[in-house]
Amino acid sequence: MSLSCRVIPCLDVTDGRVVKGVNFENLRDMGDPVELAQLYYAQGADEITFLDVTATVDERATMYDVVRRTAEEVFIPLTVGGGVRSVDDVSRLLAVGADKIGVNSAAIARPALIDEIADRFGAQVLVLSLDVTRAQATPSGFVVTTHGGRTETMLDALEWAREAIERGAGELLVNSIDADGTKAGFDLELIGLMREVSSVPVIASGGAGDVDDFAPAVRAGADAVLAASVFHSGQLSVADVKRALSAEGVIVR
Repeated sequence: MSLSCRVIPCLDVTDGRVVKGVNFENLRDMGDPVELAQLYYAQGADEITFLDVTATVDERATMYDVVRRTAEEVFIPLTVGGGVRSVDDVSRLLAVGADKIGVNSAAIARPALIDEIADRFGAQVLVLSLDVTRAQATPSGFVVTTHGGRTETMLDALEWAREAIERGAGELLVNSIDADGTKAGFDLELIGLMREVSSVPVIASGGAGDVDDFAPAVRAGADAVLAASVFHSGQLSVADVKRALSAEGVIVR
């Protein structure tokens, strides 16, 4: 639905450092978040996404200082998620330089949070972050999880996406836990199903391992592609991904 595909590096942050694992486990240090954000900005990233992966589990606030320092150096949209529980949390993050806010666990616990954020700040600020895994117990075969992928719910991923959009979510960040960190490619079935139910942009996340993985995600229905470990390791640059997408006929910025 977007005219051009966005390429978005994702920085999973805990204790002020970027970390990455496989299937949300065995996290290892990947560097300083502000320095990495500056690098990706220089490479041509369209946006940066920060996810505080332990804020909800640790029941603490998200990383205001990291966001503030990044916003002073990086002049593309910043999406920040993790530990956002209230409209006041959103207000504070926007005040220190965030452009969009991701919500997940708190919105599942209290869906009215989506309405409150959208009513106060607008749908363009609100990104519904879905950490999705396969499960046979739901109609679609996919369920959402909470607490950084640690807690599986009985909530059908597609039904939850529909409800969140109706409540005011302006974008879906769809992360496949099964593919996360595996570098085996995006979950194209999941992306396609989300595209069918979504009237807002869909960001594909989880599984990127090679430049050839990105175009299929766009063809499956993604408006933006997000990756972490392939960028943090230096295996790929944002420019590499954009060149590969362009070569496949995908319009990039």
